[in-house]
Amino acid sequence: MTTLEVERPKEQNPAYEGRPTLFFFPDFKVKRATVAKTPTKLPDDPLSAGFIEFMEVERRSSPRTLDLYDHALSEFRQRHTGFTNWQALTAGDFRKYLFEMMKRDLERSTIRLHFAALRSFFKWLTRRQGWTTNPLLDVQLPKQEKKLPVVLTLTQVLEMLALPLSLPKSPRSPEWGPERDVAILELFYSTGMRLAELASINVEDVDAYSDTVRVIGKGRKERLLPVGSHAMLAIQQYRQKAGVHGGPLFLSKLKKRITGQALADVVDKYWKASGMPIHVTPHKLRHSFATHLLNNGADLRSVQELLGHASLSTTQIYTHVSTQRMKEVYQAAHPRA
Repeated sequence: MTTLEVERPKEQNPAYEGRPTLFFFPDFKVKRATVAKTPTKLPDDPLSAGFIEFMEVERRSSPRTLDLYDHALSEFRQRHTGFTNWQALTAGDFRKYLFEMMKRDLERSTIRLHFAALRSFFKWLTRRQGWTTNPLLDVQLPKQEKKLPVVLTLTQVLEMLALPLSLPKSPRSPEWGPERDVAILELFYSTGMRLAELASINVEDVDAYSDTVRVIGKGRKERLLPVGSHAMLAIQQYRQKAGVHGGPLFLSKLKKRITGQALADVVDKYWKASGMPIHVTPHKLRHSFATHLLNNGADLRSVQELLGHASLSTTQIYTHVSTQRMKEVYQAAHPRA
């Protein structure tokens, strides 16, 4: 029970005798105003800045990778209670950080990405800055979840590729919009290239005589990819209608280089129009490209080169998809399966 003294005016209280009147409010609680806490601004960290510069200049990492690594280092400094400097950290500090990330129910892939940045940072400290210890060598991460990639059937892919020229043209789209979208979808499926790789293609990267396209992949490594006849024809028709003779190959309606997000939106637009239950993304077209090649007899090493994978083990996941497809066919077709 809370007692609150309130002095009432005389005209409202005939029995007022100059004394405060006591009112009783059961379970009355006075709420205090809360002030939102602003995150503490981190002091400058020359070591982190030096590492990010190394990744950009010497390793030629993509802007996305640089942002992810910079965020991972800042996040650790922000969340580690009493952080003073990197040299004072032990393996126990990183195990505690790992445990806290797992308690927050973060995806294993997110956790491994954060620790990939931290491990690369400490590898740089030991190899380039003369540090003698690396506490992260004693930290064991949770194993990566092995999820088989979702792959479209050939029929589903062909339905997607036919949509831009069969649907009514949007009034907000440029006159050459459908032809551009066909070329985008065809090139994704024909080459299996990544989203950022397709966005960065210039007109001079496409060689109509050899039916190839030059792309710059991860680590700014260059590779030459064969382009199928359907994709090459779609590119030529788009360029002719849009008047694209040089510079960026794929343009926005403002005649500027199309962004990665806009490319993803193009694929998303035709996925929604298709009514397919599988959410089709540029990366699923890449998965479908690789799996269809293997299903039709391509060797794993060639597919690795086409995808731009640094390690063959990364490409091997598509062999599991092909094996799964074979099992499904066997179970459905064999009389004694």
